Amino acid sequence: MTSKQTCGEALVGLLERRGVDTVFGIPGVHTLDLYRGLSNSSIRHVLVRHEQGAGFMADGYARISGRPGVCFVITGPGVTNIATAMGQAYSDSIPMLVISTVRSTSDLNNNFGRLHEIVDQRSVTEQLCAFSATAMSPAEVPALIDKAFAVFESAHPRPVHIEIPLDVVAMAVDVDWQPGPPTSKPTLDPAGLASAAALLTEATLPVIIAGGGARGGADDLVRLAELLGAPVITTVAGKGLLAHDHPLHLPGMLAHEETHDLLAEADVVLAVGTELSETDSWCDHMTMPGSLVRIDIDPVQVNAQYAPAIGLIGDGATALGALADLLSDKKANDVRVMEGRVRGMRKVAADNETELRQTHRRVLLALHGALPDTATVFTDMTQIAYSGNEIFPASRPKAWFHPRGFGTLGLAMPAAIGAKLASPETPVVALAGDGGFQFTLQELAVAVELELDLVIFLWNNDALGQIRDDMVARGIKKTGVELRNPDFKMLAEAYGVHYLRPGGLDDLAADVRGAMDKPGIWLIDVRQSVFSEN
Repeated sequence: MTSKQTCGEALVGLLERRGVDTVFGIPGVHTLDLYRGLSNSSIRHVLVRHEQGAGFMADGYARISGRPGVCFVITGPGVTNIATAMGQAYSDSIPMLVISTVRSTSDLNNNFGRLHEIVDQRSVTEQLCAFSATAMSPAEVPALIDKAFAVFESAHPRPVHIEIPLDVVAMAVDVDWQPGPPTSKPTLDPAGLASAAALLTEATLPVIIAGGGARGGADDLVRLAELLGAPVITTVAGKGLLAHDHPLHLPGMLAHEETHDLLAEADVVLAVGTELSETDSWCDHMTMPGSLVRIDIDPVQVNAQYAPAIGLIGDGATALGALADLLSDKKANDVRVMEGRVRGMRKVAADNETELRQTHRRVLLALHGALPDTATVFTDMTQIAYSGNEIFPASRPKAWFHPRGFGTLGLAMPAAIGAKLASPETPVVALAGDGGFQFTLQELAVAVELELDLVIFLWNNDALGQIRDDMVARGIKKTGVELRNPDFKMLAEAYGVHYLRPGGLDDLAADVRGAMDKPGIWLIDVRQSVFSEN
C-alpha cells in the first residue's frame, strides 16, 4: 500500500514499471495530473513544439528501439494534432501509445461548449489505431495499459489510444499498479509450416517477397533464398533485409513491369510480413497464378486482398528460420540462372531511369559513401526518397525508413530526433524535401534544446516537385506547387544550427563526412539545380 496519489500519478508509475523511459508531449491544463506524475518520475519528458511532432518523434523512437513511443496530449486539439502521426504509424505498423484526457464523465457525448470539446473524441482516433478506449474509472487503467502492451508485444504493432476523463485522472488511487504478465506472439502451425516447406521444395521458380514483418530474420532470409535459388523482392519496409547488392536481391522493385512478369511466372510465391500493398506494387492487383504462401502476425492481413494457398499466422522472422531449418537438408539449387535474371532486371531498371532519377542516384550514392556503416536515414515524402527506396544501398535492417502507405509529409526530422533519443550512439540523418521540412521545422528547437548530434539533408528544389511534375504530365497548369522558401541559412542561424550548402558531389560528400564527425545539428542545403548539372 502506498500513500494516496492521483490516477495520473499512478499511471506514470505504471508506465515506469513497464520500462517506459521517454514521453513526448506538451503540458496543458487538461494534463496537469499526468505531469504531476512525470515530475516525480525517472521518465524523461521531451517538450515538443506541436503534438504532430510528438507523434513523429515517438514513431522514430519506436522504429529504432522496438519499444512503443509514448505521448501525452490534451483533450481536443492535442488529439487532432497527433492524429496524422498516428495514421502514419498505423500504416507502417509502428507501436505508439497515445494517452490523452477527455471531458469529464458527466459531460461525455454532450455538446456543452466545454474547453477543447469534441463530442465524440474517440471517433477521431479509432480508425488510426489498434484500439481506442476510455477509462471510466481509475480501476480500468491498468487493464487498458496491459491490453496496449499485449498489442505491442504479440500482435500487429500499431498505435493505441487511451483517453482518461478529467475527473477520473484526478481521482485518488491508494495502490501502486503493477504490470500484467508479458504476452507471447502466436505460435506458428507446424503442419502449415511443413506444407509450406513441401511446396517450396518442389517449386521450380519460387519467389520471396519480404516486408517489415520479416525484420529480425535477415540471416534466415538469406539462407532460405540461397537454398531455393529464389529471388527476393524486399518492400520499402523490408529494405536492408538483404544486402543491397546480393545477387538474388530486387530491392524495392515490386513496382517494375519485369518484377510483375516474374511473379506471374512463379510457381510459388512466399510473402512474409508484408501487406502486398498498392504503395509497393503501384498497381491495383498483381497477377500471381502460382501457389501463394502468406505469413503474417495479423490474421486479417493473411487473407486480405491476395488469398493464399497456405496462410500462416505468426512472427515473420521466426517463420523464416523455421522454413530454412525444414529445408536445410535440401540440396541447394544452382542459383546462377536466377542471379543472371536478377542482374538483368536491375540493369533494365537502371538503363530506363529518367534524368531526375539519375541525379538522385548520384546524390544518394555520394550520401551513402560519406556515411558510417552504422548510420540510419529517416526520410520524408520527397522525390529523392522515392528514388532512394530502390537505389540507396541499405546494408542492414533499420538503415533506411520511409513513410510509406499513409504517406504524410513532415516525418523525417522529428522522427530522427526520436531515434536519436532512443539510440544516442547511432548516427542519424533526416532526409527531407524543402516542402516537407517546413511541415515540422519548428521541432528544430527541440533538437537544439536537447543538444543532439543530427544531420538534416535538405533536398531543395523550390517546389512540391512530385506534384508539379504530375501536373505537367497531365497537362494541368502548374498551380500551388512552386515555393517561395525562406533563406535556410538565416533560418539555421536563428535556431543556432550549423549550415552548409555543397556546390557539387565532392563538396557534398565532404560536408556530410564533416557533419557526421562534429557535434551539433547540421542543416545541409542540397540544391537540386546544382546537382542536375553534374
